Amino acid sequence: MSNRKTTEDNRILSEMMEMAQALQGQALISKQDMARMNLICQHPPEYTSENVTLIRVEKAKVSQAVFASMLNVSVSAVQKWESPSSGKHPSGAAAKLLQLIDKKGLEAIVA
Repeated sequence: MSNRKTTEDNRILSEMMEMAQALQGQALISKQDMARMNLICQHPPEYTSENVTLIRVEKAKVSQAVFASMLNVSVSAVQKWESPSSGKHPSGAAAKLLQLIDKKGLEAIVA
């Protein structure tokens, strides 16, 4: 992602949060909805291989194949994320899903 795109994304997210806070100040958004907005607008952290493995094994309690399917990525991608020597980290939607699983458990993405 280019710096320009990142800057634009950050500006949009910041404006969304300002608007949500203003609406909450007028009692038009509940605390629960505001908490959801905060979670949606947060950039996911960069996950290390240890973090990915811990989330998969301790939080999701699934195999690499099942985890890959849930995140809509290849098994190879999960294997690379979990390998310290690969230098690969989840990003984009996969990182956001990991963040949700880490904070809310597997139930957050499973219907």
